[in-house]
Amino acid sequence: MEKVKKANKESPSPLSFIKNLLIARWRSLLLLLIGVYLPLQVFEILIVKIWENKAGFPWDVPILLAVHSTANPQLDVLAVALAKIGEPWTAVPILGAIALILLLQKRWRSLAYLLTVSAGSVIINRTAKELMHRVRPQLWQSIAPESSFAFPSGHAMTSITVVAILLFLTWDSSRRWLVLIFGSLYVIAIGWCRLYLGVHFPSDVLAGLMVALSWTIGVSFIIKPYRTIAKSVDGDRPEDETTLLPEERELINKE
Repeated sequence: MEKVKKANKESPSPLSFIKNLLIARWRSLLLLLIGVYLPLQVFEILIVKIWENKAGFPWDVPILLAVHSTANPQLDVLAVALAKIGEPWTAVPILGAIALILLLQKRWRSLAYLLTVSAGSVIINRTAKELMHRVRPQLWQSIAPESSFAFPSGHAMTSITVVAILLFLTWDSSRRWLVLIFGSLYVIAIGWCRLYLGVHFPSDVLAGLMVALSWTIGVSFIIKPYRTIAKSVDGDRPEDETTLLPEERELINKE
């Protein structure tokens, strides 16, 4: 009887367990809310509204005209250059080089994240474009016209995907702040050039940013590319990315 009472005292109540879990995981839960759930909700709203009205939102055209009103030869050159840099096909050799480095370093977890996020971003973009069939703006003659469907913006999705991969690969170093700052500027610049060139509505760019943000962060919760090195307490060589995380090892053992 005393052992039972002692066991009951030691085992936490359900409310206590939930409270401790929320306290321990509040950062992950907050990131899940802000980085995955909310962007998905915005993307869903955009899809529903555009599906009901192909013309888009009342603020699409005014924003485009406002951006176009700043047009000048210098900005024309900058916008076209950014459009070339931000093309999905331009990202292929960059991501390929990073993948090769990760392969040579045997960083399997990071490599799996790169391949999964990159392939998924392309599939999501192509699928959404074919389902929505939204035509591009025809407000003026673009200096860099596009012929494919508009929703969501492939350039916006590519920019977020590349920045997310670089950010997670540098998560354990001080360089992550440089990636975050310059990556954010790069994403904004790519979004601006799509509006400046008149090849996307603002809602196309916003949709691309939201779905790519949700996808890249969501995959990171599963693969955990930022968990690259397990610190050693006995002076031995740290474990590399070929080592399973404790929760992954426990799951395999149960199976």
